[in-house]
Amino acid sequence: MYVVDPIGKPLAYGLVKNLRGDQIYLLPPWPGDIFPPALPDLEGHFDHIAPEDPEFEAAHLFGSVRWTLDVWEKYFGHPIAWHFRRDLDRLELVIQRDLLENAFMGYGFLEVGIHESEDGGIEPFSLNFDVIAHEVGHCIVYSVIGVPDPGTASAEYYGFHESAADLTALIAALHFDSVVDELLETSHGNLYTHNLVNRIAELSSNDQIRLAANPLSMLDFARGWHDEHALAQPLTGAMFDIFVDLFHEELVARGLISQGQADLSDRLEDSPDYFRVIQPIFDEAYAAAPGHFREALVASRDELGMLLAETWRRLAPDDLSYAAVGNTLRAVDRIITGGRWRRILDVNLGRRAIGFASAGPRLKPPGPRSHFDLPRVFVPEGPNGCCNGTRLTYRERFHYEQT
Repeated sequence: MYVVDPIGKPLAYGLVKNLRGDQIYLLPPWPGDIFPPALPDLEGHFDHIAPEDPEFEAAHLFGSVRWTLDVWEKYFGHPIAWHFRRDLDRLELVIQRDLLENAFMGYGFLEVGIHESEDGGIEPFSLNFDVIAHEVGHCIVYSVIGVPDPGTASAEYYGFHESAADLTALIAALHFDSVVDELLETSHGNLYTHNLVNRIAELSSNDQIRLAANPLSMLDFARGWHDEHALAQPLTGAMFDIFVDLFHEELVARGLISQGQADLSDRLEDSPDYFRVIQPIFDEAYAAAPGHFREALVASRDELGMLLAETWRRLAPDDLSYAAVGNTLRAVDRIITGGRWRRILDVNLGRRAIGFASAGPRLKPPGPRSHFDLPRVFVPEGPNGCCNGTRLTYRERFHYEQT
C-alpha cells in the first residue's frame, strides 16, 4: 500500500459519470500532482515526523492501516490479501481535505476526508484511528468473506459489514497500551461507562459516530431500515456485550471479583440502578489489583478477536444473515473451546433478537453518509477506469486530471 496526498483531485474514486453521461468506475492510481510524501529515516521508521509536520497525516494514515492489519493477521494466522489483487497490486490511501466529508474504501483505494463539527471545526479523518481502522475492516471482510454475487447482497450483509468494521477498529485500538491504560483508569473495569473504546470513531470529548454499547435489537428493524450503520448496531451491541461478559469471566477466574458480583452485573444491566450499584464494586476491585485487571482485559480482547476471526472466515457473502453469524459463532465456540462460552453467546444474541427477527425492507434510498450508494460492493469488469466496457477517453482523463 502507499499514501497519496493529491493536489487538485476533483472526484472521489468509485462510480461517476463521464462527459457523455455514462457510468464509469474511477480507479487508482491518481495520475496528477501530489504533495511531498512522508519519507522514512535510514532505519525505515517514520517516528521522526512531528505532528505539526505537513507529512504527519500521511504517516499516521499509513501507520494506522499497517497496525490494524498486523493485529488482525495475528488472529487469522496468515497475511490478508486484498480482494482487488486481480487488477491492482497495492492499496492507494488517499487524503482528501476539502472534497470528502466521509471516509470509505473501494476497489483498490481507501479515501479519508474530514468531519466538520457544528461549531465549524475541522477534524481530519486521516488522524482518526477508529475511522481508518473501520475502513480497513471493510477491506478485511471482502478479502476473507468475499463479495456477494449480483442480487444476493442482503440487508443484513450491509449491516454485518458495518458491524465487522466497527469491531475491527475496537479490537485494533485495544492493542495500544495507552488505550488499555486510559480505558481502565477511567472506567476501573466497568466497560459500560462511556469510554474511548465503546465510543466508535470518537470525535471529541462528548461526540462520536456510534456507540458499541447500545440498546438496539433486531426488533427495532423488523419493519424496515434505511441506514446500514444503524442496522449494524444490534450485532455490534451483542458482540460488545459478549466482550464484557468474557472480561467478567476472566475477572472471576483470577479472583478479582466474585461470581455473585458478575451475576449481579448481568441482572442489573438494563436497570437504571446499574451504575449506582456496580461502579463501587469495580472501583474497589480495580484499586486492589490494577495490573491483574489489565491482564484480564487483554485476555478477553484476544478471546473475542479469535472468535470473530474464526467466525468470519466461515461465512459466505451471498444472502448473509445475522442468524448465520450467530450460529457460526456458536459452532466456532464448540470447535475451539468445547462450548465454554455457549451460555454467554446465547444470552447476548437472544437479547438482541438475533436469530429470532430479521431486517425488514429498506425504507428509503441510501443517504449521503451511506457507503453503499457508490456502491462499494461493485467490482469493475476491467482495470483502468473501466466499467461494463466503458473507458475514459483521453479527453476525459485530461479533464479529470485538470479539473
